[in-house]
Amino acid sequence: MAGSSDLAFDPWDPAFVADPYPAYAELRARGRVVRYEPTDQWLVPHHADVSALLRDRRLGRTYQHRFSHEEFGRTPPPPEHEPFHTLNDHGMLDLEPPDHTRIRRLVSKAFTPRTVERLKPYVEGLADELVAGLVRNGGGDLLTDVAEPLPVAVIAEMLGIPEADRGQLRPWSADICGMYELNPSEETAAKAVRASVEFSQYLRELIAARRKEPGEDLVSGLIAAHDEGDRLTEQEMISTAVLLLNAGHEATVNATVNGWWALFRNPDQLAALRADHSLVPSAIEELMRYDTPLQLFERWVLDDIEIDGTTIPRGSEIAMLFGSANHDPAVFTDPGRLDLTRGDNPHISFSAGIHYCIGAPLARIELAASMTALLRQAPALTLAAEPERKPNFVIRGLSGLRVEVG
Repeated sequence: MAGSSDLAFDPWDPAFVADPYPAYAELRARGRVVRYEPTDQWLVPHHADVSALLRDRRLGRTYQHRFSHEEFGRTPPPPEHEPFHTLNDHGMLDLEPPDHTRIRRLVSKAFTPRTVERLKPYVEGLADELVAGLVRNGGGDLLTDVAEPLPVAVIAEMLGIPEADRGQLRPWSADICGMYELNPSEETAAKAVRASVEFSQYLRELIAARRKEPGEDLVSGLIAAHDEGDRLTEQEMISTAVLLLNAGHEATVNATVNGWWALFRNPDQLAALRADHSLVPSAIEELMRYDTPLQLFERWVLDDIEIDGTTIPRGSEIAMLFGSANHDPAVFTDPGRLDLTRGDNPHISFSAGIHYCIGAPLARIELAASMTALLRQAPALTLAAEPERKPNFVIRGLSGLRVEVG
């Protein structure tokens, strides 16, 4: 175990955020667990440990099913942040069994392989339409023209959110997701609280409307399940809908732009992909590994654990570094090289264990649809301007990706 005083790991340094992978190599060389004082966390950088800890039931996304804040040695969040925490803490990503099991069982019905496969023609049609618009304009911003509207429309369609209301979803989501960064500022918290209040109120009204007039959508399905005896409170429905929207597009949006930016920087790989579209499925897996959309995932230590001789006591917080795990040379040959033909690719970009991403099959369909549409309709797509990276570390993305059709 090593300390953090002289680490290159610095989530607030723009140079680190631009390229954290060299610092991860240094962290892995330090050992299997590193104490990081600025966030009061234990950093875990190795693939084997991250993979095992994601499945370890001595860790939890919450501790409140077993302990009060005081019993766990933690300060309760300030009262003014309460709307964010109410919304966040009732979504299945931040619940543990049995509540997690109950809600996930209901939601998973909407994400069965058969249900997701039925969405494929809609997703592909929408991707074709969005890319056709980009081509007509001779180019544009891949982020706002293709990467964002596709998954937002798909998850909004699944939830039954009317088209006229969808413009509000991405700003609300972005403001809420600001709270998942390390040590968020008061300004970030205030934005997240405001978005939580507005989004919750909107969904409360949508749920009331679906009670009167049910549709074929997921919100109507959750109401029906509740009426049939599967307990689901209104707050759980609201939190589930917000989680599905946030998780259902944030990773896909960022995987799309991170992926194309990586391809532009690796022209040999882009040329190989253009020459052989059958590489799309393995390309998606490799791009998600190469520049991971979610860099860090946190867990609370519910019972003491030991990593490499270091006891990590109950009440601690562990930060599992997905980006580092996905570049671990113990698992990936030449991890710093983008290789779209990489066969054995056990990346953990979709997490693992009971919190494995429920929408992973849908995300893969969306990523394949947009990539295929771009390869077919814009075979000479080029970068128009050097992109700017968002200042966020945990949720890794670009603020835009300007392209020309060529």
